[in-house]
Amino acid sequence: MVEGEEKAYHRESNTSWGWRLILLLYISLVAAAATLTLLRNFNLYFHSSQVTQLSARPGPVVQNYANALQLATQFFDAQKSGKLMKNRVAWRGDSGLQDGSEEGLDLSKGMYDAGDLLKFGFPMAFTATVLSWAILEYGDQMKEVKQLGHAHDSLKWITDYLINAHPSPNVLYIQVGDPELDHNCWQRPETMTERRPLVKINTSFPGTEVAAETAAAMASASLVFRKIDSSYSKSLLKHAEQLFNFADTYRGSYSASIPQVQGFYNSSGYADELLWAATWLYHATGDLDYLKYVTEQNGPAFANWGSPSWFSWDDKHAATQVHLVLNVLMSRISFFGAKELLMAENLDLQMYRKTAEVFLCGLIPDSPTAAPDRTDNGLIWVEEWNCLQHAMSSAFLAVLYSDYMVTSQTEMLYCDGKIYKPEDLRSFSISQADYALGKNPMKMSYLVGYGGNYPQQVHHRGSSIPVDADTGCRDGFKWLYSPDPNPNVAVGALVGGPFQNDSYMDIRNNSKQGEPSTYNSALIVALLSGLVSTSSVPKHL
Repeated sequence: MVEGEEKAYHRESNTSWGWRLILLLYISLVAAAATLTLLRNFNLYFHSSQVTQLSARPGPVVQNYANALQLATQFFDAQKSGKLMKNRVAWRGDSGLQDGSEEGLDLSKGMYDAGDLLKFGFPMAFTATVLSWAILEYGDQMKEVKQLGHAHDSLKWITDYLINAHPSPNVLYIQVGDPELDHNCWQRPETMTERRPLVKINTSFPGTEVAAETAAAMASASLVFRKIDSSYSKSLLKHAEQLFNFADTYRGSYSASIPQVQGFYNSSGYADELLWAATWLYHATGDLDYLKYVTEQNGPAFANWGSPSWFSWDDKHAATQVHLVLNVLMSRISFFGAKELLMAENLDLQMYRKTAEVFLCGLIPDSPTAAPDRTDNGLIWVEEWNCLQHAMSSAFLAVLYSDYMVTSQTEMLYCDGKIYKPEDLRSFSISQADYALGKNPMKMSYLVGYGGNYPQQVHHRGSSIPVDADTGCRDGFKWLYSPDPNPNVAVGALVGGPFQNDSYMDIRNNSKQGEPSTYNSALIVALLSGLVSTSSVPKHL
């Protein structure tokens, strides 16, 4: 492990039992109820190897969210590389067809990260994991509004690429394109001329966080495709297990191994990705070794119990905490694991639960522990670059937790002495979605194409350059600095979002606010899928 993580390990080891003592009172109060819930769920959701399904039809469709979801799923089509088929974005064409060829690989698929023409494996894998999670939880609601097929197609476009980027157990290609070269050009993907070098991690140059996130993407996607294409699902799971073993065996941050990534997707550490990947592998396999990995083996060192953080492409702690609570304590129990879950792991799982609840209490505006990180008009706001990421991710976790509270008959969330109900979490999620869709001081929808007022100068190469323009690398910059609206509307793009004072400058060169990304799209698709029906019952495919 790297020096910083080794220090963190010793620090957490010294304090973990202190945290356990602090939580003993809490655990004693909930232990009996948790045991009864576990046993009840075991009886209700008995299975030996398959993912449990909760049966319920979605409630009435909320039309404004259905309309927004239909737009949001389209942006994935705007970001696709490769030979396009049945693409819904008319101004996009084939591109990146030779990506990977210098190493004898087909890396033509995948998606461009944001407004540029780069394929960054770390956030792309995160996009796939979030999209898989959304499908698993809310696939029926997506289907109800005819977006499930599009979600499957977009997910597979990424996982096809990820499979090809993993040619052997301990090698993963994590980047296509050179950021410096790419950012010195302003071109459409169909006509790009710059060199497209590859970056990989291996045993000599490890990248635990990106390998683990890719494992999470593969494991979660294997669940999505289990009943659709069993052989493809098995292939994904095999890659996931190999990648997790690679990530865990050869620990090291890719930011240290490959310093040039620090200027774009610099990692703050890999402990969260290891827990995140192991959680998804437990979900996909039912193998208790993965549950032990995230609880007694590595929970004290890696889980940041008692210190909630924001869910993003770089930090998966909050999502791991919520995922474990929902899918182990509040719903699924495997037959072969029920006995063990009532013993060795239960204490650590309750520590995950307590931290998840601290995070969720921080989201509710009138909670005694409400997080101050928000605009005056209530949008979660953590940093000025791409602020909507944290708002959408928090709202997704909140609506998901709310739905599981309903299905598990968990009536209340305790926040420092004050009691909240599932509808309080759902109301918070609605407030974040509504803000992004136009209920804000600018009266602007930050989802392009939704409503009558949305950003016209999105920071996006393909959107900003006319299809018939004959431009090269450097002369294309005239389109970046043009005062005119983008000639091609980037339908479904979720831009970075407002400043903390709720203002927004619609200027194409304002990438801080105006650049969309695939992971932003995955998060708003997940959120809208949870809100598109008035039903509070999640579906598991």
